[in-house]
Amino acid sequence: MRRLAPNGLARAAVRFKPASFAGTFVALMMAALIVSACGILLETGARASVPAQRYARAPVVVAADQYARLVTGSGDSRSESANPLPDTARVDTALAGKAGRVPGVAAAVPDFMFPVRLGEDALTGHGWGSHAFTGTALTSGAAPRAGEVVLDAAAARTAKAGVGDTVALETAAGRADFRVSGLAGAGPGDAAEVATGWFADVQSSVLAGHPGKADAIVVLAKNGASTADSPAIAAGVRKALAGTGAEVRTGDGRGAVEDHGLAYAKETLTGLGGSFGGIAALVAVFTMSGTVALSVAQRAREFALLRAVGATPRQIRRAVASEALLVAPLAGLIGCLPGIGLAHWWFAQLKDRGAVPDAVDLRVSWIPLVVAVGVGLLTALTAGWAAGRRPARIKPGRALTEASVERLRPGVIRTVLGLCALVGGGFFTVFAARSAGDDAANAALGVVMLFMLAVALLGPLVARLCAALIGLALDGHGAAPATLAAANSRANARRLASAITPIVLAMAFASTLAFMHTSESHVAAEQLRAGVTADHVVTHPAGLPADAVGRAARAPGVAAAVGLLDTQVLVPVGSGGDRWLQGSSVQGVSGSGAQLGQVQDLDVRGGSLDRVGEGRIAVDRTLAMSAKVELGDRLPMYLPDGTRTSPEVVAVYGRGLGLAAVTMDRASLTGHVTSGFDTTLLVRGGNAKALAPLGTVTDASGYAVEETTDRELNAWANYMMAGVLGGFAAIAAVNTLVMTVLDRRRELGMLRLVGATRRQVMDMLRWEGLLVAVAGVVLGTAIAAATLFPMVRGLTGETPYVPPLAYGSFAATAVGLALLAVTLPARGALGARKA
Repeated sequence: MRRLAPNGLARAAVRFKPASFAGTFVALMMAALIVSACGILLETGARASVPAQRYARAPVVVAADQYARLVTGSGDSRSESANPLPDTARVDTALAGKAGRVPGVAAAVPDFMFPVRLGEDALTGHGWGSHAFTGTALTSGAAPRAGEVVLDAAAARTAKAGVGDTVALETAAGRADFRVSGLAGAGPGDAAEVATGWFADVQSSVLAGHPGKADAIVVLAKNGASTADSPAIAAGVRKALAGTGAEVRTGDGRGAVEDHGLAYAKETLTGLGGSFGGIAALVAVFTMSGTVALSVAQRAREFALLRAVGATPRQIRRAVASEALLVAPLAGLIGCLPGIGLAHWWFAQLKDRGAVPDAVDLRVSWIPLVVAVGVGLLTALTAGWAAGRRPARIKPGRALTEASVERLRPGVIRTVLGLCALVGGGFFTVFAARSAGDDAANAALGVVMLFMLAVALLGPLVARLCAALIGLALDGHGAAPATLAAANSRANARRLASAITPIVLAMAFASTLAFMHTSESHVAAEQLRAGVTADHVVTHPAGLPADAVGRAARAPGVAAAVGLLDTQVLVPVGSGGDRWLQGSSVQGVSGSGAQLGQVQDLDVRGGSLDRVGEGRIAVDRTLAMSAKVELGDRLPMYLPDGTRTSPEVVAVYGRGLGLAAVTMDRASLTGHVTSGFDTTLLVRGGNAKALAPLGTVTDASGYAVEETTDRELNAWANYMMAGVLGGFAAIAAVNTLVMTVLDRRRELGMLRLVGATRRQVMDMLRWEGLLVAVAGVVLGTAIAAATLFPMVRGLTGETPYVPPLAYGSFAATAVGLALLAVTLPARGALGARKA
């Protein structure tokens, strides 16, 4: 421990030259901010849970596995991935009998939850048996039997009905009249703000559209036993249901059964915190390493003097390490405080957008904070060791010589690693360009990381090349400040590289994330506008009436009416052992392929939509390439409730990004979704007035705008990542430029002494800042282009769409920040020198 204690050299350096460490402090603090925020989200996703509400009175709940699981490889290379199901997987109601015979169990009640239409309004349907665990109680009348319903006060007011009256209700089984057998008050386990109707248990599974299936089976204990007795009961139920595939849940696991949004929330949080956190950590390491190395390099003359007066290499290395120990932990701890605030804001934004259930709380513990501080400390120590290695081992006389001029030749190891990264980036670029679908996207992610690593390692060579090329233009300008800026840049390539790298980072990552979304949105919007050829589009928030297609088809002047049931399926994509489940949009079509062709133009590339039917589907070409299937092949997939199927591909089309990636017959989806009501009705011919009773009527262009707006809401995460990474890199660039300008106070003062005017010195610095900004923008743009072209082409089949105004704002921001970062500290340095 004594060897790690800060020594006198380190303390003196920090005390008497605080400006040299201010930039390092800022870089470490910003890195800790991002890493701690991402770590908090990651930990929250891993530990997220919701307390049981509907099932709070039940010690045990039995439910199906709500994840689709894909096994790849075998033996030691065997792995399993799990994805949340798009809809609810259900269990057999017959399991209630087995669970009910377990000792200590008073009853096992199948629970049902399904949508019901009451005229233009929506109700939530349940089986009456749920009153045993929700606390629902009759206020009048009797429990329902087959053909009867119990309504709560809100539903009774909407229906304007009382006990003994008859109401017409629509369920997945169709429209039917039900006698109101009673009125009830919702219990603590029911959502009081939602109008509710209770049906006979024997009829509920049919009305829900899943005969013989229940959402869950709620196990109640005898003698009013509390949830504290759940382990014993759970063990008995688990033994009784062994081999059925059903899962037995207790504690907070019961809450996950009733709130399926938790699974998606966990996936979102771990994705943001893990994937984005990993990228952010790499960016932080890049910028921190450059800043620490610059700080050490700026003190090369001091280290040379120390070597000349007898300091040993070990003392120099200990001094650099001690400086890191003095600065990094404090910077990390201070950075964690705004990092916690960023995590809270980010988490609140996810809740506002419905990505995280309200019952999930943000988890803040010491683990991500320690990791953030540790990453900063380790990076500072490593970067300081690498930068201080040469001044520590070089001979004292030679150290003084090298400290007076910049070393032109970079290290051999650094150059070799940089060239390897450059070659690797080029290889991945070619591979991504020749691939398609998700293979291209995954390869493109390696492009940006390898090229960024190459820029960081080959920084001095890249900077010297940029200075030579841009310097020609500056020399041709004719003005003395421009010529001096070009000469300075060529002579101090290492200093220039430290300033260019963060700007390259900012441009590359911000452009890749932002323009990947603009490209996908642009293609999707064009496909949607071209693909919807219907004259009228009808939608309803509660789902369309069961007979909407027939009523629309009978309207005057209607040539075709097709209902669509929109949902998602999970499709295995990738190849070999690198396969995963991809969520793909699917539309269940109520009519024939010929009818669909009258209201949608899917841009069929092969096969025929007329063959779509039971066991036969049409898929988008991008999905087909990702899943490695062609016409006539069978496409393995998981339906919304997790049911496995392998339909035959009978058509391949080109507008799956804007419309739906999979097209299948509606009957194949009906029994596998919670809501059996169509979401969209496409009509050719007729008039809007005749269709108005069915729902909201708009034309194709209005529908396209509405759908595009929904897509834009999903872009928030991409823009936030671009903003955080780009902002961090931009701050790092400003920080580095300020450090370099402040370190040149003696040089600037000498220029003033030999006759240069204040304006000439400032103009020289502005030209240097412009050179740095232009070089960073050009290199960052090149890396973003090498990443975006194969990625977007693989995902959409089109070239990237880059809004000129957005790109111009990125470039202008980089230039403006660079000029500001050199101008403000230079004014202070010149003013102090003059004084």
